[in-house]
Amino acid sequence: MIHKIKALYDDGDGLSIRAIGQELDLSRNTVRKYLRQDEAAIEAAQTFRARSKKLDTHRDYIAYLLHRYPRLSSVKIARKLRDKVGELDASQRSLRRYVQHMKRTVASGQPRYYEPVLDMVPGVQCQVDPGELRDVVIGGTPRTVYFVVFVLSYSRLAYVGLRFKPLDTAAFIQLHDEAFRYFGGMPEECVYDQTKMVVINEQFRELTVNQRFHEYAATAGFRVQACRGYDPESKGKVEAGVKYVKQDAFYGDTFADEAELRGHVQQWLDDVANVRIHGTTGRQPRAHFEAEERHQLRGYLTPACIARDTDGLATRQVDKTGLIAWQANKYSVPMAYQQGRVGVRADDTTLQIADLESGEVIATHSLCFDKGGVQRNRDHYRDHEQHEADLEQAIAAQLGASLGRALCQRLRASMPRHYKDQLGAAKRIIEAQDNRDLAQLETWLEREGVTAGLLKQRLEAARQARARGRATDDTVPPAAEAASLDLTPYARLGRPAGQQEVTHGTT
Repeated sequence: MIHKIKALYDDGDGLSIRAIGQELDLSRNTVRKYLRQDEAAIEAAQTFRARSKKLDTHRDYIAYLLHRYPRLSSVKIARKLRDKVGELDASQRSLRRYVQHMKRTVASGQPRYYEPVLDMVPGVQCQVDPGELRDVVIGGTPRTVYFVVFVLSYSRLAYVGLRFKPLDTAAFIQLHDEAFRYFGGMPEECVYDQTKMVVINEQFRELTVNQRFHEYAATAGFRVQACRGYDPESKGKVEAGVKYVKQDAFYGDTFADEAELRGHVQQWLDDVANVRIHGTTGRQPRAHFEAEERHQLRGYLTPACIARDTDGLATRQVDKTGLIAWQANKYSVPMAYQQGRVGVRADDTTLQIADLESGEVIATHSLCFDKGGVQRNRDHYRDHEQHEADLEQAIAAQLGASLGRALCQRLRASMPRHYKDQLGAAKRIIEAQDNRDLAQLETWLEREGVTAGLLKQRLEAARQARARGRATDDTVPPAAEAASLDLTPYARLGRPAGQQEVTHGTT
């Protein structure tokens, strides 16, 4: 534009300033400004286009803030600047653009440390991540699709397993089985985030692994590796895969039924995902896998626990009270399975509960068709009455039928709510005593309030008295005998020595 102005003016021999302005649609002042500049000034202006900005005076402070707090917003930077220097001579938009420019040019702290990752070794690692996508149209109805993405870290070969209800540990394991059979083998380790289907708890990088999943992993023969909490970037290969599945496999398509969706995903894996040129490796995942990784995978056989799960058995966790949940009701199992896992199979009227290892049926219940019901089999729990009867027989065997029965009756009368505990304590106390110390037991039972604690105290007192050679009869003397005792020597006990009687007379 400047050169056009100079050429049209031609050192005064060409067009006038007004005509040049009309020709180039510029104001006369603009034309006049550039005509006054010499060639050197114009070249310098073109070479050094950067202009000083009003916020340059605060550049060092903004750079300091960005270095310490790299995610600081321009709004908060403006607030800090106003607190420091007062009102700014720049708009919020200008400040935002200035901060954005500085974030691109000024070195600042990073939220975490990154360094390049060397190429993976073939056959070693598979990254696994579950996902879900809502509003997938299946049969004309928006539904939520649950899926798990498996990506081999070396070749980037992927598999996607589908479910149409929320994932649990059993479904998660079955999808692993599908993936390993699709790959034709198994890697040495699988990497997960801290989902409860794999990791129950983590402290100091010490993992408490889901017992059911650990059983499967140990049986199949692969290691379980978990990312740090809230750190999905440490398994970024599969994180990108989950986004890819959502945006490319599902989004923008509708399906007649679940079978059509499964077929679509399988076709997408074979014709799109695993044959594209991968952006990182620069190779097709399928060709890369066949050439360098397939022969490095370990052999894989479906474990027996998978076969049991797919043989019509659903798995349930037994709670600490020996109950499992099934269709909004609870059913009991033998207490040997307390806080373990069992298999469940139901027909129209009956619920069968089986041992997951042997497949043996351990409990059978009639199905409850209400909600919130509890079906309990008394044989699955301790028989408290039988336990009390056994304790009563043990006490009678030690003391004799008559005396044992009398002691049990007195214990029941004293503490009926804790009768079983009293019987157990009395049995242990009697077993620990010498028969000679039990001689006064029949007399003691005539008193009120017999408990196991008092029984222990009296037997201990009798043992100590016998050890000192004293009589063991601690019965209280009758009232008449106590009244005939001469207590005169004790009459002056408690009076101070030298006490005198004072008599006050009248004056």
